Amino acid sequence: MQKPARGRLIGSLVAAGFGLIYVLVNSWPLPSAAAWAVRIAAIALATVTAGSVAVGAVRAPDGPGDADAPPPRLARGYWLIVAGEVAALFGGLAVINGLLDAPHAGVAWVSLVVGAHFVPMARLFRLAFFHLIGAVIGACGIAGLVFAALQSSGEVTAVVAGVLPGLVLLGFAVWGSTRWWVTPQTAEPFP
Repeated sequence: MQKPARGRLIGSLVAAGFGLIYVLVNSWPLPSAAAWAVRIAAIALATVTAGSVAVGAVRAPDGPGDADAPPPRLARGYWLIVAGEVAALFGGLAVINGLLDAPHAGVAWVSLVVGAHFVPMARLFRLAFFHLIGAVIGACGIAGLVFAALQSSGEVTAVVAGVLPGLVLLGFAVWGSTRWWVTPQTAEPFP
């Protein structure tokens, strides 16, 4: 089996955590049975991811020569992207909640910013599938903003801009955390 990259495992765990939060917080407008089904599915996906990360971490390379350790340029670029994301999140939410008095649009703004942050992340880490994640989550955010403008209750916005992006994050988290199971062996074999 291939040794998984620590960065991919950590990224999968982060995606699972945020995806789970997205689903749990935003599934309230769904009918009771559907809400519980989505929540249970989200918990199951997050659990699979966490279990796969735990097993994959045992097989990941260790030590100071870890090939997965990011060069300083990557670490600096990552933190710049995160800082920009945080500024956009809080600045936009301040406008949405204060100036526009549209708190139900907040989740859509969060999805738009999260989706947009994957674009520079894709370039930084040279991961083309980040463009797909960003496009889908960003599109959910844009659709959510449209629904928020049309609907005062925020029910459709919560599902479109909250539950759907959460499930996307959870799906990619499972995929990223389990790829070491299915990827052809390119590293030294695990004893």
